[in-house]
Amino acid sequence: MPPFPTPGVQDARAALAGRLRELRLDAGITGKELARRCHWSVAKSSRIENAHTAPSDKDIEAWCTACGAGDQAADLVAANRQADSMYVQWRRLQRTGMKRLQEASTPLYERTRLFRVYASHVIPGYLQTPGYATALMSTIASFRGTPDDVTEAVEARLRRSRVVHEGDHRFATLIEENVLHHRIGDDDVMASQLGSLLASMTLPSISLGIIPAGAAREAVMWPLEQFTVFDDVRVHVELLAAKVAVTAPGELDIYLRAFARLTRLAVYGGEARVLMTKAIDALG
Repeated sequence: MPPFPTPGVQDARAALAGRLRELRLDAGITGKELARRCHWSVAKSSRIENAHTAPSDKDIEAWCTACGAGDQAADLVAANRQADSMYVQWRRLQRTGMKRLQEASTPLYERTRLFRVYASHVIPGYLQTPGYATALMSTIASFRGTPDDVTEAVEARLRRSRVVHEGDHRFATLIEENVLHHRIGDDDVMASQLGSLLASMTLPSISLGIIPAGAAREAVMWPLEQFTVFDDVRVHVELLAAKVAVTAPGELDIYLRAFARLTRLAVYGGEARVLMTKAIDALG
């Protein structure tokens, strides 16, 4: 691990260290006593608790056991791994462009049977047309200053998207209505993308719901960051600076519950087609 991780990783490390410190305080023991129970030095306890040293899985398990909180070890181990994943994703994006990111996730797409996808900003990758994907990735590459491998990245994304048509995969997809009106590329690109989205509703692997812009959200959910749930075991959350992998059981449950609530806001079938047709008509 390089000495200067991204701010997102620093925040994740600090949050984990804070949770470990709370466990120690709740147990009513000192750092010295914790070190004695874990059979390591007081300095090591201090470095972990102050986020100066990233703990190993065994360190976290020992810490939780010493504090009488063994039931929390799994969540904290997952959070620790999540910080590592966040950094790797950022580094790849910065240094090698986008093609490798598409290819790296292909095995995950191939082995996943149930995708739950919430799109609040752009059309999900597996439903993107070549023109839309090219316009989107060109904008991302320009903004982030990544190597210009857009053509190769689009080709890799299209290859990855074959899972929509092949194998036993199901895609429960929710798209905010505003996404239909976000201009990615020119009018022809958007018209083609929206037409393709309409056609995707006939695919047996796709369940497509549109969340109307005017949906009442008081008791359900406001628009969230874009995310994908893979078989209830992993969530990818798309932030401006990084793609974050969530694997902690407690955090996974939050996203599953959020998706269930968002599902109740969506319209399907004819009502969804009306919203997509309006978006096409608005292109002029």
